[in-house]
Amino acid sequence: MSIGDFHCHSTCSDGRLTPTQLVDLAASRGVRIFALSDHDTLDGQTEAAEAARQHPGFTLIPAVELSCDVPGTEVHMLGLFVDVTNATLLAELERFRRGRVERAEKMVEALAGLGAPIEWSRVQEIAGEASIGRPHVAHALLERGHVQTFEEAFDRFLGRNGPAYFEREKLTPHDAIALIRSAGGLPIFAHPSFTTDYEAVATDLAAHGLFGMEVFYKAYAPELVEELRALAERLGLFTSGGSDYHAIDRNDERMPGEIPLPDAVALAMLERARAEGCRVPEPKTA
Repeated sequence: MSIGDFHCHSTCSDGRLTPTQLVDLAASRGVRIFALSDHDTLDGQTEAAEAARQHPGFTLIPAVELSCDVPGTEVHMLGLFVDVTNATLLAELERFRRGRVERAEKMVEALAGLGAPIEWSRVQEIAGEASIGRPHVAHALLERGHVQTFEEAFDRFLGRNGPAYFEREKLTPHDAIALIRSAGGLPIFAHPSFTTDYEAVATDLAAHGLFGMEVFYKAYAPELVEELRALAERLGLFTSGGSDYHAIDRNDERMPGEIPLPDAVALAMLERARAEGCRVPEPKTA
């Protein structure tokens, strides 16, 4: 367990807990430095901040996760300590939201042709006010009995090479770094092992303003953690960590704080953020 978790999702994107429920859960598990990092939206930040004020000593970090295009693969970029009122960032996030809706509509249409029909209205109901993502489509497939697990939904239909997969408008990683920096945040290369040739990608991004890399992710094997830690050290990157918690019944799900992120590194994140000029929220005292 760690007192820090810099990567979690709520119902404002593709998680299953509201921002309040997520903050309360994290606090109950001993997490004290926590980032709500929903996909392409900051909609949950106000609610999460109010929930955080109910837990003395709890520091909530406003964050967002951006999907980026790289030829043949993709990069997910976390933006920690972003200014939730930044007009440029908010405008880009609204553009991404529209792109997510258009992509999901195409997926539903394709699934009907693949013999796995679901209702678009049901996908919208599942998403609610959230930014629509593939997990909402997967949930609808699961409900209709077309698949038995979320993993099967992605393996058969929705994964990057699946027959119902469609690209959507994304940033390049360089643009994402610039956008996050312009909003006063720190860009973090999320779950690098998901990216093909991540060492070369990380090396390139480090030369273009990348702040850190997610080294302590979910249940990474110790050997991979050490490999990534050494890479981050060589590139001068901060070693971040996160559970990527969604509250979805998946084999690889980990609870908030259930990561091998050392407490000293979690605390150092706050000090480094202050040194970088970021706005670091002060926790409520008892």
